[in-house]
Amino acid sequence: MKLHIKKGDTVIVNSGEFRGQKGTVLQVLVKKNRAIVEGVNIVSKAVKPSAQNNEGGFVKKEAPIHISNLMLICPETGKPTRIGRKKVEVNGVERLVRYSKKSKDQKEIK
Repeated sequence: MKLHIKKGDTVIVNSGEFRGQKGTVLQVLVKKNRAIVEGVNIVSKAVKPSAQNNEGGFVKKEAPIHISNLMLICPETGKPTRIGRKKVEVNGVERLVRYSKKSKDQKEIK
């Protein structure tokens, strides 16, 4: 399944408890339609003592957030944008590239 968000994208949360927060996508969970965004949806998780963590206790970490609540931020304008896809021929091979629908020149988003 093709998603409008990739690892490394800068996104903004457009609905829910964390509305308006920005962050970088750390991981995309394709089968669950969720993404883990840096600094958003932080939860406290109880951890048992182990070899790496002798004391255990509570650890704060990011929890997944649904893809539909995220919107990509255009690298050129710095504003939230919708994403489109188009076929572009590169060296005789057609590729599907993402582009920002907000910017008029519709350059490829990397």
